[in-house]
Amino acid sequence: MIIKITPDKEKAKSMLNLIENREKFLPSINIKEFSTIAAEHYYEIIKELMSIFLMLNGTKTTGENAHKEMIEELAKYKEFHQWEIYLLDDLRIKRNKSYYEGKQIMPVYLENNKEKLKAIIKKLKSLINKKLN
Repeated sequence: MIIKITPDKEKAKSMLNLIENREKFLPSINIKEFSTIAAEHYYEIIKELMSIFLMLNGTKTTGENAHKEMIEELAKYKEFHQWEIYLLDDLRIKRNKSYYEGKQIMPVYLENNKEKLKAIIKKLKSLINKKLN
């Protein structure tokens, strides 16, 4: 469910600090050995950035399909391309299968998509920083 909220810049800044810690930790993960854990970290970083972006735009998702709806809400913004939305939804599905069913995410997935995920992270941070300044 998507609900209207009041943007909270202080909360956004606090959340960004936690995201920075996740980002600092990410390079220490051996992707070939721990690809599932690395993919889950990318997902958590992006999920939190999407949450901040939407919060600063006055919306929030909640409930059982909150992450799916968050991606769908992001698709409404012209700054995001269809391939980015598709990749985010694919990562969400893979993360959920690993998290809830124990399915592994293969290293090749990250090898093929790591730079794209980093670009999405960079874009979200840029859009967030514009809202915060």
